[in-house]
Amino acid sequence: MLSPKGGKGRLIFKTFLLRGGTAVLDKNKFVVKQQTKLLMAKDAYDILHGDTGQPLGTPTQKQGMWATLFGLVLGKDKTPLTIEFRQKSDNALVFALRRSGLFFKKVRLLDGQGQVLGSYKAKLFSLTGGFHIYGKEGNHISDIKGKLLKSEYTFVAPQEGTEMGSVSRKWGGLAKELFSSAGTYGVQIAPAYAANTRAKMLILGAAVAIDAIFKKGGKGGEKEEKEEKEEGGGEE
Repeated sequence: MLSPKGGKGRLIFKTFLLRGGTAVLDKNKFVVKQQTKLLMAKDAYDILHGDTGQPLGTPTQKQGMWATLFGLVLGKDKTPLTIEFRQKSDNALVFALRRSGLFFKKVRLLDGQGQVLGSYKAKLFSLTGGFHIYGKEGNHISDIKGKLLKSEYTFVAPQEGTEMGSVSRKWGGLAKELFSSAGTYGVQIAPAYAANTRAKMLILGAAVAIDAIFKKGGKGGEKEEKEEKEEGGGEE
């Protein structure tokens, strides 16, 4: 179980204070905006402050030459990749997403020192879709429920049933004008987890993983996509 107070998370938080860079992990509302530069071969995002639009960090895909070449042959979703989350203030590595394995893939979240904090798994045999988040010891931390393809879902602690955070494209405040493209969504941390930096990393990491890895890999979203087409839906 991931405690709202987060003991290890507080230690990581103090480490960033000493390094002079807490621009990402001391916030509770974020806007994740996919970069759409012309001829861009790798996925990259901007993390912005959810109220002001101030740039906080840049999740950027890192992939070696061989992995890139294999991706051209096998498909981008078949090769290992890493997405690094670096904060804007000092380019420090805050955490990273890593997909590894050829046939049995693992998607894990690592802290700035390369230690595994958790992993993500799609509910492959669920009638309603969704994802699970597990801790490094394999403990079940959170369920992700909602409309994943529309970026409208919540993170729920499985035992308590309490909300840990949410992702939505419906946003108010000063940053509302940022939501002009389909690749933009808001991430909000629930007040009970506001001091838990480990939870923030897992939630932010999950939001980008769903967009950059699971959706494009065709896992966990087929049924929802079919239902939306039958309803004549799409992006609102």
